[in-house]
Amino acid sequence: MFNLLLFTLVGVGAQLVDGALGMAFGVTATTLLMIGGLGPAQASAAVHLAEVGTTLASGVSHWKFKNIDWKLVAKLGVPGAVGAFIGATVLSGLSTEAAVPITATILLAIGVYVALRFSVRPPAVADARTTPHTARFLSPLGLFGGFIDASGGGGWGPITTSTLLSRGKTAPRTVIGSVSASEFLVASAASLGFLVGLGRESAGNLLVVAGLALGGVIAAPFAAWLVSRVPATLLGTAVGGVIVLTNAQKLFKSFDITGAVTVAGYLAILGAWAALLFYAWKRSTLTPAEAEGDFTGVELAVETELTEPAVKRER
Repeated sequence: MFNLLLFTLVGVGAQLVDGALGMAFGVTATTLLMIGGLGPAQASAAVHLAEVGTTLASGVSHWKFKNIDWKLVAKLGVPGAVGAFIGATVLSGLSTEAAVPITATILLAIGVYVALRFSVRPPAVADARTTPHTARFLSPLGLFGGFIDASGGGGWGPITTSTLLSRGKTAPRTVIGSVSASEFLVASAASLGFLVGLGRESAGNLLVVAGLALGGVIAAPFAAWLVSRVPATLLGTAVGGVIVLTNAQKLFKSFDITGAVTVAGYLAILGAWAALLFYAWKRSTLTPAEAEGDFTGVELAVETELTEPAVKRER
């Protein structure tokens, strides 16, 4: 009973982050399970099986709060499911540790870009509730994201959410809601892939799966409500910081960086992230007149006219 409660609490925490920021459930839960002694394939299989339930609840919650663009879900989620099935079958018999430093470096760079863009220069079209992206762009993104998510034990959110936010063409709440809903397809396909690759072994650790799923389902409605109330500047900055922290940890581990250097690195990241969050919060509280005082010339007039309606609606 204690273990079930423990994993339920882990599921609640992971889903609050994942549902509000569009990422980190898989990364958080997989890391915990691997620390507990499970192998990469077994840990990823357990997490994805739990995510079948949590992502369904998350998708329904985001739909209720009108955070979903269903065309984006289809164009991203179907290729993601294909990639996840392939990734799960590959991980069942192959390690992907060699690809971790490369992927982490790319994602860390994207995270820095997202955090800076939403805090210092929020995208002028951050209130667009439907995506202008075509299947030509979304399909490869979903395929790659699904493959990395299943084969690496997590990564769907960091890859897809960060990429879509960095493009600055869709509202953060729509990106997060649509990515969360499409993850149901990815988790289902990955679970099927692990069933093919691992057989009965993929259905082990049912207590862990039950706890994670229960916690995720409990937290999903609140996470969906949260993303519909937090200003876009804060959401984007928070997402960027999560991406940077997550992938910095992967890089430190990959290159065996420990001790004072690691501590200094984390402190630097946390300090910069806190400063950007504070700046983003200050921007979200500005009145139109105060916002004009931050800039000069025609650029300010255009940016204020485009962004202020979104800020007012989110309040």
